[in-house]
Amino acid sequence: MAQSSNNAGGVDNTFRRKFNREEYLERAREREEQEDEEGRFKSKCKLINLILFFFIFVYVYELEELKFTGVSLCAAKGPPVQRKPLKHRDFEVDLESRLGKTQVVTPIAPLSQQAGYYCGVCKCVVKDSANYLDHINGKKHQRALGMSMRVERASLQQVQDRFENLKKRKVPGTFTEQDLDERILKQQQEEEERKRQRRERKKEKKKEKVVEEETEVDPDVASMMGFGGFGTSKK
Repeated sequence: MAQSSNNAGGVDNTFRRKFNREEYLERAREREEQEDEEGRFKSKCKLINLILFFFIFVYVYELEELKFTGVSLCAAKGPPVQRKPLKHRDFEVDLESRLGKTQVVTPIAPLSQQAGYYCGVCKCVVKDSANYLDHINGKKHQRALGMSMRVERASLQQVQDRFENLKKRKVPGTFTEQDLDERILKQQQEEEERKRQRRERKKEKKKEKVVEEETEVDPDVASMMGFGGFGTSKK
């Protein structure tokens, strides 16, 4: 037992793994430099994508403006035009004047005489009423009219005046109890007239039925049986 304890005491239990600090510091620096290079590369790619997207958007917008107005934004002279705020229409949209009519359409006919709804502002033809309403309420049509899609902010006085106009429309005149009595009396008279007409129609139907029954009986047979007819004695 003593010999085994002496052998155990001679084992080296103080061993610890040692790392080369300079080597791992060098690895960390290399990894940071690599990550920085990758980050800079990604940021450059994002910036290039944004620039390309911006130029593509400007190009497409220029094409749309050139197609719609015939004048490019870059070729336009003078400062940018300040458009008016959006306003409601002061006329009714004509959607039913050509409804149910027959029209001969030729390829050489002008746009205003072709089938569909013609917009004189944009010089185009729309095939149905739903798309025509979408067109005249859309951005291109409003821009052609010189208006933007923004609505003018109303002031407090304008809101109050609007409420006053609505009140005047809703109550055009004063309403008295006499007017109410006249309306009630008029409704009662109309109801009595309808009842009288219904009674007269019922009486006419009864008379027609009695006449039909009398005509169905043979007068010779009726005289032989001793009665003049099958009509009722009520008058």
